[in-house]
Amino acid sequence: MIRVLLVDDQPLLRASFRALLDSEPDITVVGEAGDGRAAVAAAARLRPDVALVDVQMPDVNGIEATKTIADDPDLAGIRVIILTNYALDEYVFAALRAGASGFLVKDCEPDELLRAVRTVVNGDALLSPKITKRLIAEFVAHPATPRPNTDASVLTKRETEVVRLVGMGMSNDEIAAHMVISLTTAKTHVSRALSKTKARDRAQLVVFAYENGLVRPRQRDDRNTLP
Repeated sequence: MIRVLLVDDQPLLRASFRALLDSEPDITVVGEAGDGRAAVAAAARLRPDVALVDVQMPDVNGIEATKTIADDPDLAGIRVIILTNYALDEYVFAALRAGASGFLVKDCEPDELLRAVRTVVNGDALLSPKITKRLIAEFVAHPATPRPNTDASVLTKRETEVVRLVGMGMSNDEIAAHMVISLTTAKTHVSRALSKTKARDRAQLVVFAYENGLVRPRQRDDRNTLP
């Protein structure tokens, strides 16, 4: 059973999300919060698998709450999906850098939201197509300054190539085929890259690839899911 925490300052919206999620046999809503500060407290108390977090909230916003959750080693198992009414450029990269595993606009289809919850709980990452386009545009217009301790030199030559391919949107199967290696070997390289770069999941590995110049924006596929 996938345990979900709902974080939004609009009670009606939380009720709508709860009705949708609780109708699924493998998902249950374990709690709600109306602002970022309450979200962090609820995450620590309830330890959900996934937190659906609104960006714009009073007191502590969604991105700040996401960073607090992501930076707490005790909450490492929680995956955050950022939800917003607006696909604004400044939110996308900030959310991913803060530790979010997904970013969806609130007008997404119900099936897309359900798929997002199931996707991130498996350690994958999800962005809607319009968000993917904006993420690319953000890197083109404002190249990010790499964060401390994210030097690509920690990777072997083979791991660097794997991270580049992850940044291009390839799945493990595609990486294995491209590099002519077994699927098990591809998974091992990805796992080691995640560990060495201290990335929470593949979304963070994509950010790492961009920040360190391992992939250029025009190389990215406009895919719905970052594998």
